[in-house]
Amino acid sequence: MSQKSLAEIGTPVRHFTLQLSATRRGARLARLLTERQLDEWGESCDAAAQVVAELASNAVLHGRVPGRDFRLTLRLHADRTLRIEVTDARGDRAPRPPGPIAQDAEDGRGLLIVAAYAHRWGVVETAAHGKTVWAELGSSQGYSPGPDVLR
Repeated sequence: MSQKSLAEIGTPVRHFTLQLSATRRGARLARLLTERQLDEWGESCDAAAQVVAELASNAVLHGRVPGRDFRLTLRLHADRTLRIEVTDARGDRAPRPPGPIAQDAEDGRGLLIVAAYAHRWGVVETAAHGKTVWAELGSSQGYSPGPDVLR
């Protein structure tokens, strides 16, 4: 395999990134912009919109630092993997893997939803004490790429 083909594998075909206010409105906008962007790319967006809604909501509820935004990034790769990243300013508050949740619990289900849709997900530290929570969706994990993924 040549170096060029290795680079092509790891390079996203499509890329979208945006800073949003760490507010409920910003979280809602993240979901709406994800739906719009994936629609523009000719992609199905239901699973991705759910994952973005949960990750953006977590960034606003648990990762907010007054005066700091969160960042949404979408990367669509040639192998039809969609990588969703939400970066916030609170690296000291990393999410924990989902565990059992009481039926009457009012919260704690967000990462269960992410885990249900995503092929894999995780957290990485970022500069300035922040973190990025990411999830990757593939066609076999409820993400349904459109026919013109490489337009």
